[in-house]
Amino acid sequence: MLATRRFALSALAALGAGPALAQPAGSFESFLEGLRAEARRGGVSNAILQNALAGLRPNDRVMELDRRQAEFTMTWEQYRDGRLTPQRIDRGRQMVAENRALLESIEQRFQVSSRVVVAIWGLETNYGSFTGNFNVVEALATLAWEGRRASFFRSELLAALKILDAGHVSVERMRGSYAGAMGQPQFMPTSFNRLAVDFDGDGRKDIWDNKADALGSIANYLSRSGWQGGERWGREVILPAGLDESSLGRENRRPLGEWSRAGVRQADGSPLPMFDQPAGIVVPRGGSGQAFVVYQNFNVIRRYNPSDFYALAVGMLADRVA
Repeated sequence: MLATRRFALSALAALGAGPALAQPAGSFESFLEGLRAEARRGGVSNAILQNALAGLRPNDRVMELDRRQAEFTMTWEQYRDGRLTPQRIDRGRQMVAENRALLESIEQRFQVSSRVVVAIWGLETNYGSFTGNFNVVEALATLAWEGRRASFFRSELLAALKILDAGHVSVERMRGSYAGAMGQPQFMPTSFNRLAVDFDGDGRKDIWDNKADALGSIANYLSRSGWQGGERWGREVILPAGLDESSLGRENRRPLGEWSRAGVRQADGSPLPMFDQPAGIVVPRGGSGQAFVVYQNFNVIRRYNPSDFYALAVGMLADRVA
């Protein structure tokens, strides 16, 4: 999955007719000179700056991918079927079985569903098998210099240098997506600094090669985002004919019992539970097709990636790997 989804262009730009791109202000060398000075003021050592920035050049492939980003032209059905493959579901079940003790420990500590943790792991990097192979410092430096969202990427670059300075990972191993998302959870550097955990207690937060740290960090992210322990993310439902479409949407929450009285049913046709739990209804195609009643934990998943498609795919994968 990687971090491409976090930086969508407009639909027009996705068709190749986007707004004019900002031009870099000055040479790459002068950009690095200013960066070094700012990083030193932030406490980053000269040794790390020399190791991480020596010989750095803009990466043309990073700029090309940043300007393309066509993922958001997918329909819900294309998105769903491309991610909820039999292979990914089977692999997820295998990962749950192989890591049961670790997952139970993570769930106990953070009170976050281990199935959802595994589902995010599966969607982000196919259970750690594809974490991206871009030099994160090089990619972030390219994007910070290029001009589009320069301030955002400069902050991420400074955060990445602080991660290196803290000794959590080597310069050579700090690999990730073209947009700087790192490791098995695909954390941006600022998210790493806020939310990564040293779950196994070895003194390093290693989301690249340490499964305990990677999965524990995903759980901590969800926990700190407001995860409600013991509650579902949502469920697929059948909508009654004539339901007012203006009542739909994840933010238009009503007690679950009210939706039940309005004729909303579970996917198998059985009644919804008559609870007071607030819930919204998401129809990803828009007005037709699959529909889902979603709870607060759905919105928490969206904190990881602000996309209804993504949050639905995570929830559905979590249910299937159970």
